[in-house]
Amino acid sequence: MVGRPRIAVHKFSSCDGCQLAFLNLGSELLALSELVEVVHFAEAGACDESAQVDLAFVEGSISTRRDEARIREIRKCSNFLVTLGACATSGGIQALRNHADADDWKQAVYAKPETIDSLAMSTGIAEHVRVDLELWGCPVSGAQVLAAIRQLLFGVLPRSNREKVCADCKRSGQVCVLVTGGAPCLGPVTRTGCGALCPQFGRACYGCYGPADSANTPAMAQRLLGLGLSAAEAERQFCRIHSHSPDNERAALILRSDA
Repeated sequence: MVGRPRIAVHKFSSCDGCQLAFLNLGSELLALSELVEVVHFAEAGACDESAQVDLAFVEGSISTRRDEARIREIRKCSNFLVTLGACATSGGIQALRNHADADDWKQAVYAKPETIDSLAMSTGIAEHVRVDLELWGCPVSGAQVLAAIRQLLFGVLPRSNREKVCADCKRSGQVCVLVTGGAPCLGPVTRTGCGALCPQFGRACYGCYGPADSANTPAMAQRLLGLGLSAAEAERQFCRIHSHSPDNERAALILRSDA
């Protein structure tokens, strides 16, 4: 590779939180800028979406026909494509509309719904183009992004964190809020990355880093029912940030049939 690797950060339907994970790196971001050339990152000032790059980060879900066309062009211009966060990996919070009538929502909200060019479903990037690496989280952490970039610069494919939130709780000596408090904690089926932040403050994990590998969400659904939640209440635990992920959809479908 001649010269510094070229990087782009693209935004689709999202809240910008994962892009802020970049900006909040502060001095580490300045050090990174000496190793790479950021050619597109609208939130930071650089705008050249069609530039050919070595590494493209994509935040946000595909929610419009224009999004579908854009992501195909971005894929063509990128040697390596990484999705950032829940929206880009599983459709995000806006994927809640996948379980409703989107046209009804448009009719109820907008004075001229015919002007709204949105797809019936909000989907992750991998459902449209090839993705080389997925970074989960809502939002992702700056350390997570920085570690991935450093590994890629050295030609190493970053490994996905396969542990569950429960592993972080055990290491830190955190008392289990599910076992001791009966809280509807999704830690047993959620991938780690947050450092078990919520359980450290006595709050149940709500799954912001998405289903872990080998997550047994149907069994977790039954456990939530055993805690006294109704089927509808248990279903809502899985239909938040990652409602469109296959593992959460499977659990929600089971609970919906029990409701």
